[in-house]
Amino acid sequence: MKMQSLRLRAFIVMACFSLLSLEGWADADPPARVARLGYASGAVSFSSDTDNDWVPATLNRPLTNGDRLWTNPQARAEIQVGGALIRMNGETNFTMVNYDDQIAQLQLNQGTLNVRVRRLEPGQVFEVDTPNFAFTLREPGEYRLEVNPESNATDIVVRKGQGEAYADGTTYVIDPRQPYRFKGNQLKSYDFIDVPRLDEFDRWTRDRDRQIDTSVSARYVSPDVVGYQDLDAYGNWREEPSYGHVWIPSRVPMGWAPYRDGHWAWINPWGWTWVDDAPWGFAVSHYGRWTFLAGTWGWVPGPIRARAYYAPALVVFIGGDNFTLSLSSSNVSGIAWFPLGPREVYRPPYQASPRYIDNINRSNTVIHNTVINTTQVNKIVYVNRQVPGAVIAVPTSAFVQSHPVPKAAVRVPRDILTHAPATGMVPPAPRERGQREPSGQGERKPGRQVERPNDTKIVVPPTPQTVRTAPVAATPATNEQPPKATPVERTRETRVNPERRLKPIQSPRPTQELAPAPVPTPATQVTPVVRVVPVAPVTQPNTQPTGRPLHRPITPTEQPKPSVPATQQEKPIIVKPAEVRAPVAMPKHQPQTQSPVQAEPKAEPHVQKPQRGEKSPSEVKKDVEELKREEEKHKPKG
Repeated sequence: MKMQSLRLRAFIVMACFSLLSLEGWADADPPARVARLGYASGAVSFSSDTDNDWVPATLNRPLTNGDRLWTNPQARAEIQVGGALIRMNGETNFTMVNYDDQIAQLQLNQGTLNVRVRRLEPGQVFEVDTPNFAFTLREPGEYRLEVNPESNATDIVVRKGQGEAYADGTTYVIDPRQPYRFKGNQLKSYDFIDVPRLDEFDRWTRDRDRQIDTSVSARYVSPDVVGYQDLDAYGNWREEPSYGHVWIPSRVPMGWAPYRDGHWAWINPWGWTWVDDAPWGFAVSHYGRWTFLAGTWGWVPGPIRARAYYAPALVVFIGGDNFTLSLSSSNVSGIAWFPLGPREVYRPPYQASPRYIDNINRSNTVIHNTVINTTQVNKIVYVNRQVPGAVIAVPTSAFVQSHPVPKAAVRVPRDILTHAPATGMVPPAPRERGQREPSGQGERKPGRQVERPNDTKIVVPPTPQTVRTAPVAATPATNEQPPKATPVERTRETRVNPERRLKPIQSPRPTQELAPAPVPTPATQVTPVVRVVPVAPVTQPNTQPTGRPLHRPITPTEQPKPSVPATQQEKPIIVKPAEVRAPVAMPKHQPQTQSPVQAEPKAEPHVQKPQRGEKSPSEVKKDVEELKREEEKHKPKG
């Protein structure tokens, strides 16, 4: 019995250790979705979280936490994220504050953003921070935010959807009924503004939306695949018996192969990431698999109904410590790679849990085996390794310095590439983390306005327990108070938590609705009995409104109530037409006071009070009796 008890305890200890190990792996997993700079016209500058220098932005570069973008006058840019599109107008300063599977937290220091949210998954939060407030997008829709640094004001226009503006412990619900202009960082000063007409920037945004809404590629790929809309103009879809629908690029030179035109860049948290030069190269480099069909390359997307997992590069690295390349001067260490084929397993070179490895493979290709084997890499026969020109090799120095691959590629005899060991190892991170990536344009720096201190109070999200239990504001009628939770502090000195797994901001706070612009009430057509009714003073637009709960609809004629206590309010007497009612029953006589102790009034029958000019019932009865007596006098006797 003792031996069995010891074995049971040992088994429990091992099981707990395994669970802790799995949790540690899961915490180390990178996000499954990514943001991408998908379009740029004019001068667009970029600055990473590890480098304060501004360089020309590179298309198809994944954006991570802390990355910044600046558009010069007349320039525009489009950032594509999972389920949303962010458009930047000229002279706009944008920062990717925090982005992972659950949060999209952006920062607008100045300029104009058009944000279109196509879908929000359960539990996902989308927030735009400005110098005046933090705006959380609650529903899919179309939103426009414009920050004017000179007047310290932010205009917000909700064309479709609904959101919450939060600052200094106060939250207002904003919807398409009324645009607003906020000044300061406490939401105490705001103005009603007219719905702006569509300008050139809005029309350009609508054109981009139509291209995405009518995309043919949307029929064959998962909606989580970033950049699939770019495939329509650069290739065609055809159905293959072995793989289903396959996309064939139509504008590639002879001898082209995947992962050839571009460069490698170190991007946290994934590490070495492929940045393709082709405008359509993002989706085909980070999702799906490549196959060689009758002399041409074709891209095979993953299952359309599965959630797509982003990968920095779906390739197999070959080489190792003893892999060298022969140059004209001497032999140098090198590294080579080739694209994965359909049904082949991707082994991330970064730390990841078994569950993550399983998800990233099953969402990007069809895996028939139940358990994905991530060992014995050298014993696997990869189909694309045998394709002429598929394996690309560069010196290790060119790889880590992000040199363009077409210029740095070295021809290697096929027999050497065939016998070189496949490995999951890649070069370590570069020593100079702030090195610049290649760009064909001259360096452009943003204007002086970008360097101004930002007054945005960056959100430090609460713990997951607080997020799930924090309710919306309590209903005033029931006087229920929300449970206490850790407050969310927003200070200028607060920096964003560098950890990836920050949680959404949903702290317990009073949630209010801004009243729309006042609408005059038409005069009533019925002439009722006039009553004198005391009415509270009307709140002006520049005063602080008092909130209403989220679930209570607001009518167009309602005005924000004053927050001054009732004892301090002036109540002018205003004649207000009252609704038509039946006459009120009044007691016939008032009770008289007989002593210092006031006697209780006697109950009188409820008699309808006659109107002015009419006789009471007793007077009418008296007149009838008097008439009868007169008739009796004049009646002949006998």
